[in-house]
Amino acid sequence: MGTISSKLASLGLTLPGPIKVPPGIVLPFRFVNIRGEHAFISGHGPVHSDGTLARPFGKLGRELTVEQGYKAARLTALAILGNLERELGDLDRIRAWTRVFGMVNSAPGFNQQPLVINGFSDLILELFGPDRGAHARSAVGMAELPFDLPVEIEAVIEIDP
Repeated sequence: MGTISSKLASLGLTLPGPIKVPPGIVLPFRFVNIRGEHAFISGHGPVHSDGTLARPFGKLGRELTVEQGYKAARLTALAILGNLERELGDLDRIRAWTRVFGMVNSAPGFNQQPLVINGFSDLILELFGPDRGAHARSAVGMAELPFDLPVEIEAVIEIDP
């Protein structure tokens, strides 16, 4: 078991299975696209351990609280890590998290997007440490997100070949 897998286990966390999109939806892209020493990670949302989309759905500042959004961003980190593990074979191949783009399904007037996306960043930093886990980041509000997800996060990482 690798270092990151051991840390996940020590935190009582498990990575979800492959993402299951709603019936009738076709996504014509890869969730992880590896090019050389970089992995480009498509937008992910929060999922349950079986890969189904995780509730609650809706907008932060209307249906959801900052705390619920934080948890959704943390689940999104696990979804991304699950897809990375399937693609890379070992999360220890991740050399560095370079860029994270966090989108928050926001009601008018909601302006606490950074606090929501901290759910993602805090977990990545806990697992990978201050050097490998450090990343540039944006946390922005969106009028709508697919499937009424509370958050969607994409990233770019450096990997060992």
